[in-house]
Amino acid sequence: MPTSRRTLLKTSAAAAAAFSFDWTRAQAQAETLRIGVIYDLTGPFAAGGSVASSIGAQIAIDLVNEKGGIGGKTKIVPVNVDSQSKPDVAINEANRLIDQEKIEILNGVYASSHAVPLAAKVEQQKKILWITTAVSTAVFKDKNLQYVFRAQIHSDQYGQAFASFIAEHAKGKLGMDPKDVKVALIHEDGPYGVGVAAADEAYAKENGVQVVLKEGYSASAPDLSVLVTKLKRAKADIISHAGYNPDITLFLRQARESGLKFKMLFGAGAGYSQLDKLRETFGADIDNFCNIDPVPAQLLDGSKLAPGVGDLTKTMIARYRDKTKATEVPPHCSMGFNQTWVLLNNVLPVAKEKYGGFDPEAVRKAALDVDIPAGGTIQGYGVKFYPPGTPMSGQNERSTPVVMQNAGEKISVVWPTGIRTQDPVFPLPKGSIYGA
Repeated sequence: MPTSRRTLLKTSAAAAAAFSFDWTRAQAQAETLRIGVIYDLTGPFAAGGSVASSIGAQIAIDLVNEKGGIGGKTKIVPVNVDSQSKPDVAINEANRLIDQEKIEILNGVYASSHAVPLAAKVEQQKKILWITTAVSTAVFKDKNLQYVFRAQIHSDQYGQAFASFIAEHAKGKLGMDPKDVKVALIHEDGPYGVGVAAADEAYAKENGVQVVLKEGYSASAPDLSVLVTKLKRAKADIISHAGYNPDITLFLRQARESGLKFKMLFGAGAGYSQLDKLRETFGADIDNFCNIDPVPAQLLDGSKLAPGVGDLTKTMIARYRDKTKATEVPPHCSMGFNQTWVLLNNVLPVAKEKYGGFDPEAVRKAALDVDIPAGGTIQGYGVKFYPPGTPMSGQNERSTPVVMQNAGEKISVVWPTGIRTQDPVFPLPKGSIYGA
């Protein structure tokens, strides 16, 4: 039976519609980029800053998508995974994203104990790992990484800030020569804590400061009373502590119960940057403790940063508070946001326009082109990655931390002196329960 004209038209229309649908779908697929986002959303690291980092990263993604996506054309589709505060889960999830989901760019990572093996794994597969939060220097040092990048500070810089602050203020604030100041270095025994303590020790010695105790412990230890006893015997003036939320809480509680006294305690980010959570447990006991970390963006004077950066900070803060109902916005929010923002705004558009796409080679080349001067990010520092063939290949050479102080219900910057917002209270005042 010959095909009727009506049937032919119907068939042609259906084929055209199918083609149109397929073309539209292909266009939609072509205008999206799937990125793996890895954070600890459960387990002990979640409350230590990982969730705050993940929220910051998502805010950055939302803001870019609201303006049409990367370069105004390509929407980001985050594929979020929970590494559950476990290195093996982080590695398995990264493998799944790469092998099964066919994702070539991974963003996030809170814990250095995850970042070290993940960096090696992703580098081996020649995919991109964009680290937002983990700080261990060991992730990059002498590894000559080509596909792993970190705009975040690294743990050696904690030691530089710690020793520099003491050397600068020992005489004027403590009435002591730096050589007479006794410091104790305590730390969780993963790559983060080990890296911070090693840097503290090296830079303390460089500045002539005495190290009277250096002691590691498991972040999951059920009892730290032996550590507290060792600190009492060492009679340290100053304690530097690199730890997460549960172990910090345990240490401070047992230190208070045993009557441990000191002139100052310096945290090294992580749990010490979760001021809301520490204050819930210890109230005014933690007033005037110092903390070294990248600065929370809201503490900087936006007028001294590049045009538009201050407004970007205000938007991030408003959205974080709206999402969490929190009053304090921890540094980890700024970390997750800042590093993700650099990837989405300074790297991926260049990868597409200059190097032809979002494949790892194009992204790697675009990352090495990044040249953001100081004041060009919400955390104040600039971004320029050390190139291949250098000892810290892939690390941002312009990142800088600050020393902050828990000034009652707010946080103040007390070092470097040139950007401080308050003169440091040093030593702890006589009214402090820990004050020597």
